[in-house]
Amino acid sequence: MEQETIDKLGFVRASRYRNNILLFVGDSVKKPSEIANSVDVSDKNVSRYLKDLKSKNLIVCLNENAKMGRLYKLTDEGRELLEYLSPMKKLSKRKKISITK
Repeated sequence: MEQETIDKLGFVRASRYRNNILLFVGDSVKKPSEIANSVDVSDKNVSRYLKDLKSKNLIVCLNENAKMGRLYKLTDEGRELLEYLSPMKKLSKRKKISITK
């Protein structure tokens, strides 16, 4: 695996939202509202995550000039990362363990 791919994989895995967005879009074409509902994030935040993924050339908007109904799909690089990703869930708060002697 090339260093650039490793760096992009680390970038995606650092955020469960970016990770889950790539998995959800997969080989299909999705609207931001569909993505937001699927990964349980607000419309405002999904736009930020999509912008981040676009900056790394992992996802592309097919109709950038549209005000509504934008469509997103993975780039070849984005699809390449899919084999290394698995769904990430929010971690529950860990209970504190006290150790007594």
